[in-house]
Amino acid sequence: MNHADLTQYLDYLLIAMLLAVGFAIVRLRNLFAVVMLTGVYSLLCAAWFVSLDAVDVAFTEAAVGAGISTVLMLGAMLLTARESEPAGAGRHWAAFAVVAAAGAALFFAIPDMPVYGDPESPANAYVGRDYLEQVPHDISIPNVVTAVLSSYRGFDTLGEVVVVFSAALGVMLLLGFGTGARRREEEED
Repeated sequence: MNHADLTQYLDYLLIAMLLAVGFAIVRLRNLFAVVMLTGVYSLLCAAWFVSLDAVDVAFTEAAVGAGISTVLMLGAMLLTARESEPAGAGRHWAAFAVVAAAGAALFFAIPDMPVYGDPESPANAYVGRDYLEQVPHDISIPNVVTAVLSSYRGFDTLGEVVVVFSAALGVMLLLGFGTGARRREEEED
């Protein structure tokens, strides 16, 4: 068994685990368990991104998807009921059809994925190779990923930071953070 077969089996395993966690999320009524499994789903996605040689995307998925999103959902859950209302049978079949179609498409696409670390894969060829050659001359930063994110994609990264900050600020305002001190002051007056 060669290296290509092992990574392909890892991809199949990760997709199967994603499907299993997805089905568990759909079936559960306990919102706390759903939030925790959503974090697990994000971590599995991050592991799959590492398998796809997209470590920067995996890091972002782990930090934002599993970390910040889970904390924000737990905070929002404090203001809601702990159990969800049952959905109608028609919604279950429609959701199952969408999930089954997406899952079949993912399984169909796995054999076309490049071998892990293949220097001729699309991720490592074309523009990626140009970045590897030009970064030392253009920017003089030894880490190519940092150079690309901070310099070449600076405006894009700034946009991502602004979006995450705005989302966090919006959730904090919805949850009412900072109103406790005002309420105490009003009660004292």
